[in-house]
Amino acid sequence: MKSVLFTIFIFFFGVVACAQTQSVSKVWVPDNGNGTYKNPIINADYSDPDAIRVGNDFYLVSSSFEDIPGLPILHSKDLVNWTIIGHALMRQPPYDHFSKPQHGDGVWAPAIRFHKGEFYIYYPDPDFGIYLVKAKNPAGPWSDPVLVYPGKGLIDPCPLWDNDGNVYLVHAFAGSRVGIKSIIVVNKLNAEGNKVIDAGKIVYDGHEKDPTIEGPKFYKRNGYYYIFAPAGGVSTGWQLVLRSKNVYGPYERKVVMHQGSTNINGPHQGAWVTTQMGENWFLHFQDKGPYGRLVHLQPMHWKNNWPVIGIDKNGDGTGEPVMVYKKPDVGKTYPITTPQESDEFNENRLGLQWQWMANPESTWYYMNATNGTLRLYSQKIPDSANNLWDVPNVLLQKFPAEEFMITTKMNFHPNEKLENEKAGLTIMGMSYADLALKKIKGKLYLVFGVCENAEKGSKENEKVITEVKEGNIYLRVKVMKDAKCQFSFSFDGTEFKNMDETFMAREGRWIGAKVGLFCTRESQTNDSGYADFDWFRITAIP
Repeated sequence: MKSVLFTIFIFFFGVVACAQTQSVSKVWVPDNGNGTYKNPIINADYSDPDAIRVGNDFYLVSSSFEDIPGLPILHSKDLVNWTIIGHALMRQPPYDHFSKPQHGDGVWAPAIRFHKGEFYIYYPDPDFGIYLVKAKNPAGPWSDPVLVYPGKGLIDPCPLWDNDGNVYLVHAFAGSRVGIKSIIVVNKLNAEGNKVIDAGKIVYDGHEKDPTIEGPKFYKRNGYYYIFAPAGGVSTGWQLVLRSKNVYGPYERKVVMHQGSTNINGPHQGAWVTTQMGENWFLHFQDKGPYGRLVHLQPMHWKNNWPVIGIDKNGDGTGEPVMVYKKPDVGKTYPITTPQESDEFNENRLGLQWQWMANPESTWYYMNATNGTLRLYSQKIPDSANNLWDVPNVLLQKFPAEEFMITTKMNFHPNEKLENEKAGLTIMGMSYADLALKKIKGKLYLVFGVCENAEKGSKENEKVITEVKEGNIYLRVKVMKDAKCQFSFSFDGTEFKNMDETFMAREGRWIGAKVGLFCTRESQTNDSGYADFDWFRITAIP
């Protein structure tokens, strides 16, 4: 009885936590307010989404690569309105390795499941193996990662607890690490699900018909084992489903969704979920370059023990994505909410939308809830860094829409004895730009920096805009169609002056471009300078 009450308390606490952090975006709301929704349901880079329903609640997890905290956990009551409630990975192992940016490495496609009162997330690191984290409360805390299956190139795991007590793990391989891809393997796990206990068996080879098959998700229905898997490449592929009466095959194949006549490229990789009312739905992503991989929701139904995802216009069992559709039936209507974006910095913790480019140190920032500010202390740029792409203490969040505007108010306090301390606003990707204040030869200047091909080690081209008398300034960037970015600044918060040149945002490595804040220095000191940020607001472009 005590355990039941504890579980009820945990879920109540989780729901309360969600209610306390509800927000509504000013730039993208998928709920049309009339019983329909529009895609994407999450207009941000939550790539490789997986989702489950537990009771009346839906939970979603996605890849996070090098960014920390990682494995974001989102919550919804209706599959359309989502809120970030926590992260399952507060520091990424191996901890020293991820103390500096490892772009494109780290957490690849995870799977979330609920088993015997606990949430399980299996996630792959293509360089180290497959890990497991667990929690009673999806909002956290989560357990420290356990290495379930060590090895290179092991990616995209998903467990299945079978009716006979056996536990299986399906996964794929990263060709960049082991020289082979386009195959799906099934291994056995021990009863606890925390250790692979056999060598595994290849159950499907996609080289002929389904190149780059990966991201498998494991299900069982009506006596069939189903493996949902994307194939054909991230931006060009299709959603494949394999089925067999035997867990090790042979598996039949069927393409159940493709782009068809729509403009939703590469619609695949995601999760099958059912509502309380018995409806079937599928969440997947669409790759939109600098905007990242956006989450879409598709209706799904079963026909002859095959799923059909989206709308099957010609009756061949292969669906096409929808852009607008009737919302899922979950028995009632819930308030509109979207993943968090703006941050007033009035709490004693960062908003859950923020991530660092590496495992953070406690000395990087301070939440001054009394003053309602975020203080970033300048950190020494690593000796090995070529540019800001290589700097760990860059605080970022995802692009929230195709067009939006960000404004932040900053007060910069450089160390009087140091040169070249710098703090400001950045659009980060494989090319990046920043607008910042910098101390140069004892004076404070506004500088605009652009670094093309930063991932290749290029140097940042920094231009002095004007000398400033004090550190109080408003920094702004407008992100327009096709990720064209216009930076501007103001000293009064009303009149903004644009930079002469615009910047074209680029994606990061396997992720979309991000926007955020930084504070750096070039030399060692016994006391760093700092920048206080009063707020960070995302609004529509006027």
